[in-house]
Amino acid sequence: METTKKKLKTCEKGHQFYKSTDCPACPVCEAERKPQDGFLSLLSAPARRALESHHILTLEELAKYSEREILKFHGFGKGSIPLLKKALSEQGLFFKAQ
Repeated sequence: METTKKKLKTCEKGHQFYKSTDCPACPVCEAERKPQDGFLSLLSAPARRALESHHILTLEELAKYSEREILKFHGFGKGSIPLLKKALSEQGLFFKAQ
Protein backbone atom coordinates (compact mmCIF):
# COMPACT_ATOMS: atom_id res chain seq x y z
CA MET A 1 0.00 0.00 0.00
CA GLU A 2 1.45 3.32 -1.09
CA THR A 3 1.18 6.23 1.31
CA THR A 4 1.18 9.84 0.24
CA LYS A 5 3.31 12.17 2.28
CA LYS A 6 1.81 15.51 3.08
CA LYS A 7 4.13 18.48 3.05
CA LEU A 8 3.86 21.40 5.43
CA LYS A 9 3.31 24.55 3.41
CA THR A 10 3.00 28.21 4.30
CA CYS A 11 0.94 30.67 2.26
CA GLU A 12 1.71 34.35 1.64
CA LYS A 13 -0.37 35.31 4.68
CA GLY A 14 1.57 32.97 6.95
CA HIS A 15 -1.07 30.23 7.32
CA GLN A 16 0.45 26.79 7.64
CA PHE A 17 -1.24 23.74 6.15
CA TYR A 18 -0.44 20.24 4.91
CA LYS A 19 -0.92 19.18 1.31
CA SER A 20 0.05 16.05 -0.57
CA THR A 21 -0.03 17.82 -3.94
CA ASP A 22 1.76 20.79 -5.44
CA CYS A 23 -1.45 22.82 -5.37
CA PRO A 24 -0.57 26.16 -3.74
CA ALA A 25 -4.11 26.98 -2.60
CA CYS A 26 -4.27 27.65 1.12
CA PRO A 27 -7.40 26.14 2.70
CA VAL A 28 -7.54 28.91 5.33
CA CYS A 29 -7.39 31.67 2.71
CA GLU A 30 -9.96 29.84 0.56
CA ALA A 31 -12.37 29.61 3.50
CA GLU A 32 -11.89 33.31 4.24
CA ARG A 33 -12.64 34.35 0.67
CA LYS A 34 -15.60 32.01 0.07
CA PRO A 35 -18.73 34.05 -0.67
CA GLN A 36 -21.47 33.86 1.97
CA ASP A 37 -24.28 33.94 -0.59
CA GLY A 38 -24.93 33.74 -4.31
CA PHE A 39 -24.28 30.87 -6.67
CA LEU A 40 -20.50 30.93 -6.15
CA SER A 41 -21.05 30.12 -2.46
CA LEU A 42 -22.53 26.75 -3.51
CA LEU A 43 -19.36 25.56 -5.20
CA SER A 44 -16.16 23.92 -4.05
CA ALA A 45 -13.07 26.11 -4.02
CA PRO A 46 -11.60 24.59 -7.22
CA ALA A 47 -14.87 25.04 -9.13
CA ARG A 48 -15.29 28.59 -7.83
CA ARG A 49 -11.72 29.48 -8.80
CA ALA A 50 -12.30 27.99 -12.26
CA LEU A 51 -15.27 30.30 -12.87
CA GLU A 52 -13.52 33.30 -11.35
CA SER A 53 -10.46 32.75 -13.56
CA HIS A 54 -12.77 33.00 -16.58
CA HIS A 55 -14.43 36.15 -15.16
CA ILE A 56 -17.75 34.37 -14.60
CA LEU A 57 -19.08 36.15 -11.54
CA THR A 58 -22.80 36.37 -12.30
CA LEU A 59 -25.46 33.95 -13.48
CA GLU A 60 -25.94 36.09 -16.58
CA GLU A 61 -22.27 35.56 -17.47
CA LEU A 62 -22.58 31.83 -16.69
CA ALA A 63 -25.56 31.51 -19.08
CA LYS A 64 -23.29 32.54 -21.97
CA TYR A 65 -21.52 29.16 -21.68
CA SER A 66 -22.60 25.59 -22.40
CA GLU A 67 -22.21 22.82 -19.84
CA ARG A 68 -19.54 21.29 -22.05
CA GLU A 69 -17.53 24.53 -22.06
CA ILE A 70 -17.75 24.85 -18.27
CA LEU A 71 -16.66 21.25 -17.74
CA LYS A 72 -13.47 21.92 -19.71
CA PHE A 73 -12.31 24.45 -17.12
CA HIS A 74 -9.47 23.18 -14.94
CA GLY A 75 -10.79 22.42 -11.46
CA PHE A 76 -14.40 22.01 -12.52
CA GLY A 77 -16.22 18.69 -12.10
CA LYS A 78 -19.57 17.20 -13.05
CA GLY A 79 -20.84 17.41 -9.48
CA SER A 80 -21.17 21.19 -9.68
CA ILE A 81 -23.34 21.24 -12.80
CA PRO A 82 -26.64 20.37 -11.01
CA LEU A 83 -26.00 23.18 -8.51
CA LEU A 84 -25.43 25.65 -11.32
CA LYS A 85 -28.46 24.43 -13.29
CA LYS A 86 -30.67 24.99 -10.25
CA ALA A 87 -29.25 28.46 -9.61
CA LEU A 88 -29.71 29.40 -13.26
CA SER A 89 -33.28 28.05 -13.44
CA GLU A 90 -34.27 29.97 -10.30
CA GLN A 91 -33.44 33.15 -12.24
CA GLY A 92 -35.11 31.96 -15.47
CA LEU A 93 -31.73 31.30 -17.09
CA PHE A 94 -30.14 28.25 -18.69
CA PHE A 95 -26.79 27.11 -19.99
CA LYS A 96 -26.15 28.01 -23.63
CA ALA A 97 -27.25 25.26 -26.02
CA GLN A 98 -24.36 23.07 -27.12
